[in-house]
Amino acid sequence: MSVDTDFIPATSEDKPEHSSIDVSSKTFWAQTSEKRDETFARLRREDPVSWQRPVQDAVNPDPDDPGYWAVVKHAEIAEVSRDSKSYISGQGVLFDLLPPYFLELSQSFLAMDPPRHDHLRRLISSAFTPKRVKRIEEQIKVAAREIVDSFAHESGEIEFVDRCGKQLPTRMFGDMFGVPDELREQVHKSAGDVVAWADPETLGDRSPDEVQIEACQTLHGIAKELIDARRAKPADDLLSSLVQAEIEGEKLTDFEIGSFFVLLSVAGTDTTKHTSAFTVKAMTEFPDQRDWLREDYDGRIKTAVEEFVRYASPVMTFRRTATLRAVLGGKKIIPGDKVVLFYPSGNYDEDVFDEPTKFDLSRDPNPHVGFGGGGTHFCLGNQLAKSMLRALFSELLTRIPDFEAGEPELLGTNFMRAVKRMPFRFTPEK
Repeated sequence: MSVDTDFIPATSEDKPEHSSIDVSSKTFWAQTSEKRDETFARLRREDPVSWQRPVQDAVNPDPDDPGYWAVVKHAEIAEVSRDSKSYISGQGVLFDLLPPYFLELSQSFLAMDPPRHDHLRRLISSAFTPKRVKRIEEQIKVAAREIVDSFAHESGEIEFVDRCGKQLPTRMFGDMFGVPDELREQVHKSAGDVVAWADPETLGDRSPDEVQIEACQTLHGIAKELIDARRAKPADDLLSSLVQAEIEGEKLTDFEIGSFFVLLSVAGTDTTKHTSAFTVKAMTEFPDQRDWLREDYDGRIKTAVEEFVRYASPVMTFRRTATLRAVLGGKKIIPGDKVVLFYPSGNYDEDVFDEPTKFDLSRDPNPHVGFGGGGTHFCLGNQLAKSMLRALFSELLTRIPDFEAGEPELLGTNFMRAVKRMPFRFTPEK
């Protein structure tokens, strides 16, 4: 069913005072994850759906922005995620309102609603056939082995993100889309810039929107070159399948493929990279969990990988926009209200998870919202992400199991819980 999105954005009228428990300021997002978790825990107890001031680190600041509802409990996150009629994505998934063209440029069907979202997702899903996914999984295992080969015999200390964490997802994205080796580093950098608009190191002397637009245009340019090449000469890769994909006689346009290329370059590389980084850090802090997994890796990894995702919670926030009057967590929501889902908070909800701050690889069931809270926007690539994590940790725990991760240097952003750099020590493989 189509949803009418022609409504006026929310105003401050009939809204409560902004919450005294702030999750919008630069100061809040500059804190460690642990300090932010303390604030989220307080909100879960005292004000699970709170009216917040406009976020300070916006891509496109709006002086008339009245604020947004912060949703921090698991139940309400799932409720909003599964109700695509009352809470839409077509206005974008970041805190602030962005121009429609920019949404399509950067967020693909993530910023669309039914029926267009469903149609585009079906076209893209048609390229992920069981045969192709099975072949990709075999490629992932080979790639993981070669990546660990590249440093396992060295001095015993590397920078984890560059030498290990980014390598597997960047390589698999490049293989799936047929990206030439010489362009893969540029793809990785631009994908990182798409989500790093609030990080001072990334920004330099540029504005947040400049960083995002430049990164998106670079990725669209690379995608266009590859699309033209595949139309002239199809290859055995995902991009060729997308170029040829057809449902009821309709194919994807070059712009739609390019936007999906942008979306997957971020979703398929950054999230897995950061999850692996937080997982090796967690295994350093909870060595008993590493030992437990090593005792029966093949039998336990299926359960364990869900805890990798829950504990890391790399994607921190997504926004929806209300189209109907509703009551959420006891608060009155009106059309035009921005409703922001805080996934790390939902994944640490004490009403759902026993000892949520503990890294527990035997946690079962584990209904985390690391891939979204269900509904139409549940992560399309979740199985591939888990395949990469299974393959990488099989190599790490078999070959250099005594590794220790140092303190991570985090990206300054309100969207991605991301690691820029992290020391990693181990006994070299003999």
